[in-house]
Order: sequence, then structure tokens, then C-alpha cells
Amino acid sequence: MTTIEAASPLARARQRLAIRSRLRRAQHLALRAREHNVGVLSRLRALEDEVQEQRQLNRRIAELTDVVAELLVPVADRDEERVRAVLDKYRNELV
Repeated sequence: MTTIEAASPLARARQRLAIRSRLRRAQHLALRAREHNVGVLSRLRALEDEVQEQRQLNRRIAELTDVVAELLVPVADRDEERVRAVLDKYRNELV
């Protein structure tokens, strides 16, 4: 005989309730763990998207910095033709 079978009906009922309570608690904890994992994965995806956006912005800043550097030398030398050429090249890249 198992422990539940040997006990009185009241003791068996208490044991069953305790087992159900532990089972419900375990199910609840498992559900919370799953929800937490989904939340973490969702946040990770969002962070990866933000990092990619920052990379694109950094690249754009580097490109603009290059254009400004290309413009500074001709402007300093008062080379209007070269300034126009650099600006035209930049405008064409935007299109």
C-alpha cells in the first residue's frame, strides 16, 4: 500500500490538496519563466535593431564628415570650381 492508501480519508484528501497545490505552483512558475524568456528575447531583438540603427547613423555621420573635410580644403584655397564639384558630387550621392 502507498502512503495515501494507508492514511485516513481526511489525511488522503489533505495530501491530494497539497499535491494539487504544489502542481499549481509549479505550473505557475513554469508559465512565469516562459513569459520572462519571451520578454527577454523580445527586448534582445529590440536592442539589436537599435544597434543596427546606430551603425547606420554612425556611417552617415562619417560620410558627412568626409564631405565637410573635402569642402574645407578647397574653401581654404579659395578654389570655387573644386567647391562646386564637391557639392555636386555630394548632391548626386543623395539622389
